[in-house]
Amino acid sequence: MLLLRCHLKQASPQKVLCRFCAAMGKLQSKLKHSTYRYSSPDGFIEERMQTKAFQQYSPAHVDAVSVVAALNSDLCVSGGKDKTVVAYNWRTGHVVKRFKGHDREITKIACIHKSNQFFSASRDKMVMMWELQGPSQPRQQFSGHAMVVTGLAVSPDSSQLCTGSRDNTLLLWDVGTGQCVEKASVSRNLVTHLCWVPREPYILQTSEDKTIRLWDSRGLQIAHTFPTKQHIQTYCEVSEDGHRCISCSSGFGGEGCEATLWDLRQTRNRICEYKGHFQTVASCVFLPRALASMPVIATSSHDCKVKIWNEDTGVCLFTLSLDGSGPLTSLAVADTISLLCASFSRGIHLLRVDHSRGLELREVAAF
Repeated sequence: MLLLRCHLKQASPQKVLCRFCAAMGKLQSKLKHSTYRYSSPDGFIEERMQTKAFQQYSPAHVDAVSVVAALNSDLCVSGGKDKTVVAYNWRTGHVVKRFKGHDREITKIACIHKSNQFFSASRDKMVMMWELQGPSQPRQQFSGHAMVVTGLAVSPDSSQLCTGSRDNTLLLWDVGTGQCVEKASVSRNLVTHLCWVPREPYILQTSEDKTIRLWDSRGLQIAHTFPTKQHIQTYCEVSEDGHRCISCSSGFGGEGCEATLWDLRQTRNRICEYKGHFQTVASCVFLPRALASMPVIATSSHDCKVKIWNEDTGVCLFTLSLDGSGPLTSLAVADTISLLCASFSRGIHLLRVDHSRGLELREVAAF
């Protein structure tokens, strides 16, 4: 301390100030500061600053991440513009395995439930099947689309795979043989996403023609068409019980940019809408029932925000801003309190619900 005082006495006021600022900079670099917006049920919005422990893990990809999906309670699978598929342990921050085989950007990932197998779709018009414990080469390849593959869904018993494309077609494949068993084509049906209904032979599909369709896999026929929306439908998800589904839409400046809850049972009508994003909503998921006393859903958007909504009322319960991440491209449930969110600029974000403060969502890691 005496030596420090001597140095300070000899130094000019400008030098002392510079040294002080440098020391403070080193201290601040060890903390993670992020701003988020909290929306209470009564509509009150408050900007808050949080300082939390944050982990910056080694990156999963060297470019924008297009899609992320949960493989099991520890691992996720992601794909991006770097043409690679990556299995990553999001709990430890380690790459488990990299898979290379596609010639262009990865567009979709679909995992086989309770297994180490998964599928990837790409702009190279190909779909590949991979095995975590197997070789780095694809176990199976599915080639049949004329344009980029933009939809990928696995049947509940894992025996069939449905793929969709911007070529207006859906193809149904036998997973074991890799053979196409059914084909359906609808004019202007540019597929944006596919999701298989749990325990049912039905496949839900969104399209750039603003339509949501329910397909019967037995013959690949349209079983139901939902009322046409005003904007492109970008994504869809089915609830675990198979009774409801969500779709989300493109938009800009608050026009469109919503998620919609639909009834999949008798009426198949719109139940609720979730409005509050300002740009295209790219992904939507049902959150685990253990998470809250009420049913909740989450959405991610190109406006760099993740929102949690009361499923029944449409009220936004919480908004997390991931500023600097670029458009958010994909959202996946990792476990009962964690979400994975893919982005253009900062890789994949690990988000966690803070139960000590209600349903507050915070970023705890990025890779």
